[in-house]
Amino acid sequence: MSFRLATLARVLIASSSMIALGGGAFAASSASLEAEVRALREELGAVKQQLQSLKQQSGAQFTETLRRQDEAPKLKMDGGRPTFESADGAFTASIRGRLQWDAAIYDQDRAGPLTEDFRRAGNTADENARARNLGDGNNFRRAQIGVEGTLFKDFGYSLSYQFGGSGAEEAGRIQDVYIEYKGVKGWRFRAGAFSPPVNLDDAAGSADTLFLERASASEIQRGLAGSEGRTGIGALGNGERWTASAVLTGNTIGVSSLGDQLAFVGRGTYLAINDPQLQLHLGANITYVFDPADSGRDTVPRYPLRLRDRPEIRVDGTRLIDTGNIDSSSLVSPGVEVALRYKALLVQGEYIWYKFNRVSTSPLPNPDFFGYYVQASYTISGEPRRYNAQNGSFTNPKPARYVGGKDADDTSGIGAFEVAARYSVVDLNYRAGAEGTATPVDAIRGGRQETITAGLNWYLNSAIRFSFDYQHIDVDRLSRGGTQFGSLPGETPAAGTQVGQDFNVFSVRTQLSF
Repeated sequence: MSFRLATLARVLIASSSMIALGGGAFAASSASLEAEVRALREELGAVKQQLQSLKQQSGAQFTETLRRQDEAPKLKMDGGRPTFESADGAFTASIRGRLQWDAAIYDQDRAGPLTEDFRRAGNTADENARARNLGDGNNFRRAQIGVEGTLFKDFGYSLSYQFGGSGAEEAGRIQDVYIEYKGVKGWRFRAGAFSPPVNLDDAAGSADTLFLERASASEIQRGLAGSEGRTGIGALGNGERWTASAVLTGNTIGVSSLGDQLAFVGRGTYLAINDPQLQLHLGANITYVFDPADSGRDTVPRYPLRLRDRPEIRVDGTRLIDTGNIDSSSLVSPGVEVALRYKALLVQGEYIWYKFNRVSTSPLPNPDFFGYYVQASYTISGEPRRYNAQNGSFTNPKPARYVGGKDADDTSGIGAFEVAARYSVVDLNYRAGAEGTATPVDAIRGGRQETITAGLNWYLNSAIRFSFDYQHIDVDRLSRGGTQFGSLPGETPAAGTQVGQDFNVFSVRTQLSF
């Protein structure tokens, strides 16, 4: 028994020693492990701090990148027109361009000798020669490039240059240079050189005319104190259904005189009916030249005003109707306008008067003239002409499906087709008398021009258009005799001789406008 107890005691003592030794080792191992854990925690904390720092730096860089992108100018393409815009929209610059290339064939009787062929034109020998042989050919009617946009949100500007011309291209001239303030809702106050809205045909703009050229009646009126490059200052306003404009104008750029012409151009319109399927436009306008340009004390006439126009086509620039210069103290030209659109059908017309007041020293009466036109169009493909509330006019239809591109429905198509017809008259005769008679003292034999036009327009997309026109032109004009058309033998037919003519014109236009 004692042996067993002794043995058990020895075993317990040995086990206690081993446990003591093992506990010390475990304690030592645990301390080492805790040290490693602390070290790892410190390293992990450092890594977290580094990640947080990197995150903050990346976030700041990302935010800065977004900020720079937001503040960078933006480029937009609207109908092929490049437009640059600042982030806040306060500054914009749109590049504008317009190309109109015309070609025409004149179906005219063969020219004869001056002593037998009495067709004449204008009041110059040069135009007389061309009147009997109007030239087939082609020319760039308009070749314009420019920029327009906004400055400081409330100011607008336009700068454009023109290289085309009537009958022949030009070396280049200023088309528009103006600045306007538009900080008053619905109004623009403009100064510089620009084309004030003279009448309905004029307000549509050259890219949106129904035919290659405007009707002669409206073209003559716009030439009195409007048209491109006309210096002026005035106000132009519009709402959803109305427009109003009042502009004081001077000479056109490049025209100099001892005293500039001063005139007033005003226009007001109202959209009496404005439904999706039906629109009725009513308007009135007036051009008042109250101070004609002064040509100089030794010039006769000293204050000349003149009405004249080419046929409603410009490939050949010959003018077949012309009042000649009238010494005038003023001229007033009122007009009325109406247009009705029903779905894809549009009918519009204007009637315009031209009333002269001669200088006080003239014993002759004050002459007056008139002109008008009626035109209609129908879009075969169904897209209607669109009303421009800012200009008070109708613009080109927008094809539902473009040619050579994708429309809003992502579908390629054939564009839009539009047929059109117009009848226009302008009468520049005043007490002209009968054919074969002497010229009355107070007569003005400027001529009467009637034009019938039929056209087809193909709109491939919002920028490209082809136009095909046929015209029948009839000019009735009597010779004044004397040296009206030149002093050489045969140049001026006897007084009362018919110097007008009738002929046909076939023409086509290729247009790019953005």
